[in-house]
Amino acid sequence: MLRPAFPCRFAPLYLLLLGCLALPIASAAARSAPAADANATAEFDVVIYGGNAAGVMTAIQVARMGGTAVLLEPGPALGGLTTGGLGATDVGDPDYVGGLAHEFYRRIHRHYSAPTAWRSETRAAFVPRHPLAVSDAKGLHWFFEPHVASRVLHEMLAESRVPHHLGAKLDRARGVQRAGGRLVSLTLLDGRTFRGRTFVDTTYEGDLMAAAGVSFTVGREANRQYGETLNGIRTLPPERSAGIDPYVRPGDPRSGLLPRVAPRAPGPEGEAHPDVQAYNFRVCLTDRPDNRVPIARPASYDPLDYELILRSIQGENIRPGPHLFTLSPMPNRKTDTNNRNLFSTDYVGRSTPWIEASYAEREALWREHRDYTLGFFWFLAHDPRVPEPIRRETARWGLARDEFAATGHFPFQLYVREARRLLGEYVVTEHDCRRKTTVPDPVAHASYAMDSHVVTYYADAEGRLRIEGHFLENIRAFPISYRALLPRRTEIANLLVPVCLSASHAAYGSIRMEPVFMMLGQSAATAAMLALQSRTPLHELPYADLRRRLEADGQVLAAPPRARPAASARGEVPAAAAAAVDRLAALDFFAAAEASLNFWRNAARPGAATESERVTALLVAGAQRLAPATATPAAALTALNARGAALDATAWTDHTRPGTHVPGDAVAALLLSLAQLVSAPTP
Repeated sequence: MLRPAFPCRFAPLYLLLLGCLALPIASAAARSAPAADANATAEFDVVIYGGNAAGVMTAIQVARMGGTAVLLEPGPALGGLTTGGLGATDVGDPDYVGGLAHEFYRRIHRHYSAPTAWRSETRAAFVPRHPLAVSDAKGLHWFFEPHVASRVLHEMLAESRVPHHLGAKLDRARGVQRAGGRLVSLTLLDGRTFRGRTFVDTTYEGDLMAAAGVSFTVGREANRQYGETLNGIRTLPPERSAGIDPYVRPGDPRSGLLPRVAPRAPGPEGEAHPDVQAYNFRVCLTDRPDNRVPIARPASYDPLDYELILRSIQGENIRPGPHLFTLSPMPNRKTDTNNRNLFSTDYVGRSTPWIEASYAEREALWREHRDYTLGFFWFLAHDPRVPEPIRRETARWGLARDEFAATGHFPFQLYVREARRLLGEYVVTEHDCRRKTTVPDPVAHASYAMDSHVVTYYADAEGRLRIEGHFLENIRAFPISYRALLPRRTEIANLLVPVCLSASHAAYGSIRMEPVFMMLGQSAATAAMLALQSRTPLHELPYADLRRRLEADGQVLAAPPRARPAASARGEVPAAAAAAVDRLAALDFFAAAEASLNFWRNAARPGAATESERVTALLVAGAQRLAPATATPAAALTALNARGAALDATAWTDHTRPGTHVPGDAVAALLLSLAQLVSAPTP
């Protein structure tokens, strides 16, 4: 076995609950499967270790192809990030989402198409709030509540009749049995053993592949290793952190450095380094008083942990949403709240230990990340040094009472953005992401930006705070090779790794999105079953056979046909329309995010054409502010015109027909009318 590029000190992802949460975990595990003799051995065509969304899709595909599978999840719940708070799907190019992933988002859309799904707001009020939330034209819903994602995944898994086990922790030291270059079985800490003909590691950390002894790497490669430009140590220009002093007492090195600020640069620019980008939680917040749980100050709270954040906001005109932390809108007045910019919910400097940590050590790290996150919100809402508008806005939000009941309404899943990465038959690099290579054996596409969060804060030789590790570069969709899922053929013959696949740090920054993991999981399962059915080694499986089945099951392996745009926007955004967008944002029509505001500004440009479903929702949402019982476009037009909107009824009847596009001048007229007529959001 080749040694990892960087020996890790700690370990994989699983979300064991802590302290008072131990009992809910145990009870969840007990519910997942009937009690079994700890010494019993079960045998399956495919054993899947890791019950996140990728693992669930892997299991479903095995069953749909007539195989037997078992799904083992070391944590307390299925779904990983998809059910653990990441409701604002990082979809990239939606035309490249296919197969079971497409089915999942289609089922989510079906759920939210029912009026009974909307308890705290109307569907019409939600749809205009963010341009990426829903595509009615495609029948796909990208933004969702955690419990809805969990329900849909459980329904899909139940239909497949695949058994699953929660709290199923691999004995990472002695639990993997090999024979003749093949995995034979894996054994859990509780003694249960699962034999398989093929194994799939779908954990976020690559725990199974590491225990199996295959080659992997951790951290950042040197740029020169693959001829890349975004890899290795990358320090942002000093102006990105100008005026933010790294010392406890500003200007006084003798006072010591603030928490998690390193005393020096990690190394030369572009060189390799073992540390990984920061982790955080995707927190589900709400501003609904009847569903809001106030955020309490953690027992470990120390305001010094947030001093960098305080210094970053001094003298700045910032607020939650566009700055500090995201407030991406989920249905029913909830959020997927993520890190925003360089000082936020990311717990910089404490992610790398997770990778090789024991289960007990991960439990402690989970708690440490959780307490930092809760303390972050407490600090912004209560510390008197924080500007009053920020305190007031932050205090409006609390944890959603109807989410994550077993974990105190806090997400069970830590966002392990990157951990181990396989060194397999093919390494995906930024050259693939930029479409400078030819991939003859694609099994899915990735299309999100190459993205790395901050890795390190450090003080440079001049005593300035510097920020290292961050990059973001937009790309077009690119294919992912089947060979990137396979360990080197000389190492192991019957293991597939669709999550911690073989990719450089730079390329993994694009691949590491939930829809991509789902598609790769389905493709791994398809390869496993075709290989078993044809008695062909995974490394020798004819790609033509694999592609034929993947495409038959809806996977997108080539550039999809594109519909021509209905029109081309030209000219500047009308000033009055831009002002109306700002006015409506202040009235809570749109999410506090530039993506949302820019969408509506551009929709009002001359020559623009916007999906009728989205504009119709805004029309109805505006009318509901004035006449709450409004439910149809016709009733909305009547209600608005009765109050002086002067929207042409004949033209707007055409504009609101499904499948059409609304011209920019009509969108501008609607924005202006709503800004004039609506004075405040309905309580």
